[in-house]
Amino acid sequence: MSRLTLISHHLCPYVQRAAIALLEKGVPFERINIDLANKPGWFLKISPLGKVPLLRIEGQDGSEAVLFESSVICEYLEETQSGAALHPADPLTRARHRGWMEFGSSVLSDLWGYETAQDAEQLETKRKALTAKFTTLEGALADGPYFAGEEFSLVDAVFAPVFRYFDLFDTLGDSGIFDGLERVKRWRKALSERASVRNAVGEDYQQRLREFLEKHNSILIRLPTAA
Repeated sequence: MSRLTLISHHLCPYVQRAAIALLEKGVPFERINIDLANKPGWFLKISPLGKVPLLRIEGQDGSEAVLFESSVICEYLEETQSGAALHPADPLTRARHRGWMEFGSSVLSDLWGYETAQDAEQLETKRKALTAKFTTLEGALADGPYFAGEEFSLVDAVFAPVFRYFDLFDTLGDSGIFDGLERVKRWRKALSERASVRNAVGEDYQQRLREFLEKHNSILIRLPTAA
């Protein structure tokens, strides 16, 4: 077996995708967290984009390869590792799932703007954008518990880190983003209870996220209802 190392960051949602896929596959791996504000030289030498995640693959023959981009890493794991399939077998359904994974990345883009908003106008603009995207998802979801029904997939691995943000955000005030979206709320709950999702971050995740909000002077922690 190859030795796998996930180069990581404590908060990165894209890293969480890869970690969830590794945990779902039951693949042993080492995780190394780096400080993205002070990237080590060895990391910059092997990361073409200077971003996480990276998956370092060390073969028994002494060979070594590095993969970058979370979607590439997840696809590689799906193609090379045994365990439960994380992509549908049907080519058309699989292609649709890849599309929804990209949709998840667009949600993360809006989420970045939401969590770093420094005034009420910025916050409301991103709140509306997120509400619109989750409303779209409400219409795409099956009866659950997961995106496509009973089987956990890479689409679920993409959205689990998205929903995790709101575990803290909900303590700071009621955004109303999920109001009336019953399927989305059931999906969020099911993902939060899955072992691979829970174990994709450290126990200090929420504290680190709060510190991130404070560092960026987020209006979320300055709301009258913020705990």
